[in-house]
Amino acid sequence: MPKYAFRRYLSAPGLIKEVRACFERIEDNGNGKVFPLSDCLMSGFAVFSLKYPSLLQFDQGREDDLVRANLKSLYGIDRAPSDTYLRERLDNVSPELLRRSFRRILHVLQRGKGLEGFEYLDGYYLLSIDGTGYFSSSPVHCEQCCQKHHGDGRVTYYHQMLSAVLVHPDQAEVFPLAPEPIMQQDGYSKNDCERTAAVRLLNALRREHPHMKLIVIEDGLASNAPHIRLLQKLNLHFILGAKQTDHQFLFDWVNTVQGVKTDEFIDGNGIRHSFRYLNGAPLNDANFELEVNFLEYREYHPSGETQHFSWVTDITITPESLMQLMRAGRARWKIENETFNTLKTQGYHFEHNFGHGYRYLSTVFACLMMLAFLVDQVQQHCCLLLQRAKQNAKRNKYFWEKVRGLFLHYFLPDWETLYKSIAFGIKSTVPVFNDSS
Repeated sequence: MPKYAFRRYLSAPGLIKEVRACFERIEDNGNGKVFPLSDCLMSGFAVFSLKYPSLLQFDQGREDDLVRANLKSLYGIDRAPSDTYLRERLDNVSPELLRRSFRRILHVLQRGKGLEGFEYLDGYYLLSIDGTGYFSSSPVHCEQCCQKHHGDGRVTYYHQMLSAVLVHPDQAEVFPLAPEPIMQQDGYSKNDCERTAAVRLLNALRREHPHMKLIVIEDGLASNAPHIRLLQKLNLHFILGAKQTDHQFLFDWVNTVQGVKTDEFIDGNGIRHSFRYLNGAPLNDANFELEVNFLEYREYHPSGETQHFSWVTDITITPESLMQLMRAGRARWKIENETFNTLKTQGYHFEHNFGHGYRYLSTVFACLMMLAFLVDQVQQHCCLLLQRAKQNAKRNKYFWEKVRGLFLHYFLPDWETLYKSIAFGIKSTVPVFNDSS
């Protein structure tokens, strides 16, 4: 196989084919004679795949012969709908129907051995879970918006989502699973919240991936008895943040009970690693029978900088596992840094309002954006040609500018031509679009 050849299933053509196949299985209850629902969903996906800053910019070029040809060759879209029609169609698509696409991409990734190197602690995968907001407004809202009522009578409407992402301390890429929207639930007057969304997310996770060996890593909001019992019920191991301000009973117990162990060493960079740990500690006085293992870690740099972390886990702590558990707990930040921050600052325009609608539109756009991000991450991890193209472009921002520039100004018969043009320079085999007018 040539060094920079596409992988059959784990490069853009194979991944996008899987996404489209999932979209085509969604029942089309609208007027799909002119614009099938699958083309509408693929058009939304293409907006985020190509890193368009707005739906308006995508709409302005959709009737251009060159753009139409490239949408067909790269995404299988016969004809992209107008921005107004696209919003109308996607507003009625339940986000639940998009879950299959995430499952399918993860299945392809596993089957193609793309998750090799992501195993951690006896063949388990680390799953970082956290929530984030992506829409907030006073005048604009829909029936799915959560509401915040202010003392002066103002109401702020907002959307959030709870995300679950496969991470590894030594891997640059992350692989998001289907997010769980935090939105007004049918039949409920109270706002949805991260805790109730976590119940839905975890149950769906186990239903869709019943045998996947997972260690859930979360922040201190998750280290409560109901959440831990749910994780245990679903056979999910955990490493959860536990601050002293939230767990005074636990810290007092560790400070007074016998059997607490310590370990300390200085690494080759002069950093001192200090551990304190106890297996079999009660979570709190109200749930004394719920035992967890406690791990506290302090890091001292030669510069004088110090860091302090503490967790509870159901994994037995040994001197040999201290560093692994600490690194796993700290890998939780990859959902913030490599996921949310990337979506906000690397061309996905996560916090831009691409359209709100009356029902599901805002959430559907957020899910399509996360799906495009997943496809990008799989390619970045598995596709040597994409890696070479990004290396030649120097920076992520420049790479996506080149992608969209080629998409808008050249006929592209396939993804391989697009990536090779960036990786090795434009060749004569890529015909330039000539405007004869």
